[in-house]
Amino acid sequence: MNYWIFLILPFFIFTPPIFAQTPSDESTLEYVLEIDEHTYSISYIVNADIIAMEIDPESRSLLIGLDNTFDSQFFIGLEHELINAQNNEFIILVDGEEVDYQITSDSGSSAFEFFVPIGSEEVEIIGTYVIPEFPVGAIFGFAVLISTIMVFAKMKTPFFKL
Repeated sequence: MNYWIFLILPFFIFTPPIFAQTPSDESTLEYVLEIDEHTYSISYIVNADIIAMEIDPESRSLLIGLDNTFDSQFFIGLEHELINAQNNEFIILVDGEEVDYQITSDSGSSAFEFFVPIGSEEVEIIGTYVIPEFPVGAIFGFAVLISTIMVFAKMKTPFFKL
C-alpha cells in the first residue's frame, strides 16, 4: 500500500494557495461620463471601485478615482473624441508614478492595459488632446458680451430711452 499519499495530503489541505487573488468580477463594467451635452460610455475592468472619472482640460488628462483597490490589471477603452495623443504616446500615472502600459488602437478608440497595485487611489491618463469641458469660443463670446455691457454702463447718456 502507498503510504506516501498520507504524507503529502496534509500539505495540500493545510497550505493556503499563495497564488490566489482576491475574488473579483471579471465582467466589463461601464462608467457614463457626461461632458456638456455629450455622453461617453467608458468600459473598464479592474479589481477596484471606480469613485469618479473627470476630464481635466488644463493637463489634457482623464482622472480616475479608485477605492478598495487590489493588485490587478486595469483595462479601459477610451474614444479618441474624448482623449487622444499624437502617435499614441500617452502617459499613465498611478498615484503619481508613471507606469508601463499596453495600447491597442483603431480609428475611433484606444484600449489600455496597465497594472494597479493594492491601495491605489488615482489613475491619470495624459494625452495631447481632451474634449474641452467649456469651449474656447464660448469664453471669447462671454468676454465680448461683458466688455460691451461695461462700455454701455459707463456712458453718461442712455443709449436708448423708454
